[in-house]
Amino acid sequence: MSRTSPRARAAATLMTGFLAAALAACSATASADTSDAATAAGSGAGGLVTVGFAQRPGADEGWRDASTASLRANLTSENGVELVVADTQRTQAEQVAALRGFVEQGVDVIVFSPAVETGWDEVLQEVKDAGIPLVLVDGALDSLVVEPYLTWIGHDFAGEGVAAGEWVVAHHPDAQVVQVVGAADSRSQRDRATGFASAVGAKNVVGKAAGDGTRAGGRAATAALLEAHPELDVVLAHGDDMALGAVEAVTAADKVPGEDVVVVAIGGSRASLQALVDGEIGYVVECNPAFGEQVLDAVTKAHQGVDLPRRFIVMDRAFDSSATQADVDARPY
Repeated sequence: MSRTSPRARAAATLMTGFLAAALAACSATASADTSDAATAAGSGAGGLVTVGFAQRPGADEGWRDASTASLRANLTSENGVELVVADTQRTQAEQVAALRGFVEQGVDVIVFSPAVETGWDEVLQEVKDAGIPLVLVDGALDSLVVEPYLTWIGHDFAGEGVAAGEWVVAHHPDAQVVQVVGAADSRSQRDRATGFASAVGAKNVVGKAAGDGTRAGGRAATAALLEAHPELDVVLAHGDDMALGAVEAVTAADKVPGEDVVVVAIGGSRASLQALVDGEIGYVVECNPAFGEQVLDAVTKAHQGVDLPRRFIVMDRAFDSSATQADVDARPY
């Protein structure tokens, strides 16, 4: 079964999931047509609200596919939405082109998960000038555009790090710990690393390496960390694939995963939970990709001109050794 993690040193809590943090609200962009009928109806066929979605590219394909599937399952014609998903699986340039395409199409709302934090100013200004509400999901923006998005839907990344760190302190209090992060220096990784270090103590974090978000990268990064720190006890991997690669590296170093070196994963894929049940991973902190319901609520209210909180926090869970095969089989990705 799943178990929530203590959150004694975090503003959010994993006791029942990371709860929504409602900050200052901002107003939705009003429709150019001031009639009540035009405000209620969308630009899509049959009055559906047309939503353009630009998914971020990256190595964590399973997680991204699961988040896209969650949007497809919720943003449906039955729920009053026509969803247009752009092919943006490779580069930032594809995302820029997709955003411009949505402006040209005149969609009602844009949902956007940015590949990186910078380099968006020009296209974000174009979206804002077009009066199209933008809902930011999962990523972060560093932009000179004033209030480029209406609301943000994402995770308590620092809280995820704290949850992982508190488990390490409870079960391996004197551990020497290393972190395997993705290729990009993203805000999510920085926040997780900060939260983790605050829980375990910065002096106990003895190394860090980039794993590129892939299993092969996680294996190579962990192998290098094991060579540099042969006495390390715990590996925190900022992604499922990297965690599985870390397990492979520990095994290749003639050590026993879960005994000689404990791997902690942030993600929550079926493969990670299987490794947890099999004793190869010690703890899994979920980064839940199933936020389609929250996105549906946000885009519907944005189109209606209803004020929204500036931020919505997606609820996450944590899994320990009490997880069962039923938990694995129930995972959506």
